[in-house]
Amino acid sequence: MPSMVRLLLLIPILLSSLSQTPKRPPRPGVKTPGVRVPITALKPEAVFEVPGAPDWIAIDESVWVSNEPKHTVARLDPKSNKVLAIIPVGKEPCSGLTTGFGSLWVPLCGDHALARVDLKEGKVTATIPIGIGDSEGGLAEGAGSIWLVTDKKGTLARIDPATNKVVAEIQVPAGSFAVAFGEGAVWVTGTETHVLTRINPDTNLVVETIQVGKAPRFLTIGGGFIWTLNQTNGDVSKVDPKTNKVVATIEVGVPGSGGEIAFGEGSVWVTSFEFPISRIDPGLEKVVQQFAGEGGDAIRVGLGSVWLSNIRAGTVWRLDPRRIVATVAP
Repeated sequence: MPSMVRLLLLIPILLSSLSQTPKRPPRPGVKTPGVRVPITALKPEAVFEVPGAPDWIAIDESVWVSNEPKHTVARLDPKSNKVLAIIPVGKEPCSGLTTGFGSLWVPLCGDHALARVDLKEGKVTATIPIGIGDSEGGLAEGAGSIWLVTDKKGTLARIDPATNKVVAEIQVPAGSFAVAFGEGAVWVTGTETHVLTRINPDTNLVVETIQVGKAPRFLTIGGGFIWTLNQTNGDVSKVDPKTNKVVATIEVGVPGSGGEIAFGEGSVWVTSFEFPISRIDPGLEKVVQQFAGEGGDAIRVGLGSVWLSNIRAGTVWRLDPRRIVATVAP
């Protein structure tokens, strides 16, 4: 059979198979009456235009937002509510942002490196060759170091900011990607093993491995607890660092990849597609507001505001937490 004829015969089959590819079912959210609110009911204090795909957020005196397809980081000015600068950092910034030691630290999936940006000058001062465990992860600052998982095997690197060099490597479970620092420890989520690993920064040793929800990815620390966003069931585990045990599992109804979690202004905040903001009362251990609709992808709290990157819309929202609390279901 001539090759052109074979191709013409194959095209309808390929189109049919593509049309039958199952779509991910909608995220269910929570069903508690009076909790769900349309995101359109929420008025942001400011909207920053960041064309491309604004994603990860870090906050110091400015707000920094990575933009993977543009290979840049945007600097947002909280005083004027304007985009202050667009800074080229290297290929495909990914896997979170963090600040520390006068710098912004930016993992680069395209360059297999970690960029260091001066917080005052807004310029790259160093590009450190290093692996990035996964584009969907996170790094942390603490105990005089920067912490980053550098491969899918579970190698946690400790980077000395004085030399920009790796000074220790700690083995955590394979399939661990996101790191946070707080409560005197380094915490790493094991997405493939459903665990939270605790490392003592004084000894560089793993001291606890805690079973949490299924496929924990992103995590935050606040209110005396560690909070993991678990992607299989879309719930949140609340871990007590005093006992190293899960003390609550909070249904959020946002299963699937992506999303993020942050603590601040007295609440735990979760973002995901379909539900850009879910607000958890940490004392009640339940979602008390869930905003439904378009938007979201990364969330942080700082400078008295909630900051939400809307990756598909190319915008970043600044929200007053008091206005969020006051926006009730119709």
